[in-house]
Amino acid sequence: MVFESHIGVVAFPFGTHAAPLLDVVQRIAASAPGTLFSFFNTADSNRKLFNTCANIRIHEVWDGTPRDQVFTGSHFEALGLFLKACPHNLEKAIGEAEEDTGLTICSLISDAFLWFSCDLAEKRGVPWVALWTSASCSLSAHMYTHEILQALESGVAERDEHDKIQPLIPGLEMATFRDLPPEVFLDKNPSPLAVTINKAVEKLPRSHAVILNSFEEIDPIIAKDLKSKFRHFLNIGPSILPSPIADDKSGCLSWLGKQTRPKSVVYISFSTVATPPEKELVALAEALEACQFPFLWSLKEQARESLPDGFLERTTSFGKIVSWAPQLQVLAHDSVGVFVSHCGWNSIIESISSGVPMICRPFFGDQKLNSRMIQDSWKIGLRIEGGVFSKSGAMEALNRIMTGDEGKIIRENVNVLKEKATTAVEPQGSSSKNFQKLLQIICI
Repeated sequence: MVFESHIGVVAFPFGTHAAPLLDVVQRIAASAPGTLFSFFNTADSNRKLFNTCANIRIHEVWDGTPRDQVFTGSHFEALGLFLKACPHNLEKAIGEAEEDTGLTICSLISDAFLWFSCDLAEKRGVPWVALWTSASCSLSAHMYTHEILQALESGVAERDEHDKIQPLIPGLEMATFRDLPPEVFLDKNPSPLAVTINKAVEKLPRSHAVILNSFEEIDPIIAKDLKSKFRHFLNIGPSILPSPIADDKSGCLSWLGKQTRPKSVVYISFSTVATPPEKELVALAEALEACQFPFLWSLKEQARESLPDGFLERTTSFGKIVSWAPQLQVLAHDSVGVFVSHCGWNSIIESISSGVPMICRPFFGDQKLNSRMIQDSWKIGLRIEGGVFSKSGAMEALNRIMTGDEGKIIRENVNVLKEKATTAVEPQGSSSKNFQKLLQIICI
């Protein structure tokens, strides 16, 4: 096939960042069959993705680890090596893609964390579009880093759970300084990721557009404020990442189908890079056993060794533990009544789209701020008491959502948000209009 134009796409190959970017590109590619999209990502990250679009070509870039050696370092060491290899590894890969196709790149789309994409685009004189893979609330927090640090340095506020950051940041009236992503406090957290995010925030106003897998109606005040800070601030979601399963090998869906009451199952799943410590796993398991709610728990094999002795045998009549669950299909099942989660943005948007309330146990990054929004701004779930699982705290949260009047209100709230999300992606919805604007910006 002969392509008319060529768009470069640069992924951040850590956590769950690459998949949402590929999803956006697949949506764009479907609207532009005459355009070739070159997706640049590390080999390890590419292996976890799948692509069915004929006009998307997957390219591998060097991840910075020693060549011809098996890397045995930590996640954060791998991140540091990748960032050290950038942007030279990307420039090399882009040059090779242009030479192979005979087409120069006319637009560059990247993960917002890859701030040097701004320089690559400006050097080539092409538009740069940045995908922020988290919620608008976290982007807003980072955009106000200077004001936050100034307030703390001047003594106007303290970094604790009592001082709220309003009126510093519009739309975050319920959040406290302790809820903020730790990367905001660069002086306290000079990690490679923190440095990367802060550099990205400096570059983002130079982008042609910042896009999010979200919808304006979830945070209209934040959306209005961020529109004043960028040339284009475009919520183009929610777009739900497909979960490609040929069959129900884990048995999750067949097990859910055997449940006799709707909204009765507790679904538990944390991120691929975070698992609660042993003490918390024990506490959560004891709470599940005491409450006797049917539960489906996606838990790594290794972590199961931390469960109480005999727990699996004692709960086999009402519980199921699997190594992996088709999360989108699980959340969409009528039997599921609550989602116990780490509060990553992909999981939140899936939960909202399925109308499922949440119980929040955040770990790092934007997750604590997300959990604050879930409980106190959107009112679609509860934060676990004290921020960590205890038997009593987990039991209280489960009972409040699954059996109490408060749970009914929370369920109504999440269904209202679900309706707003559905409306946003209808042909004349806000996200659909923003998507059309995105196509114009990248010259499609």
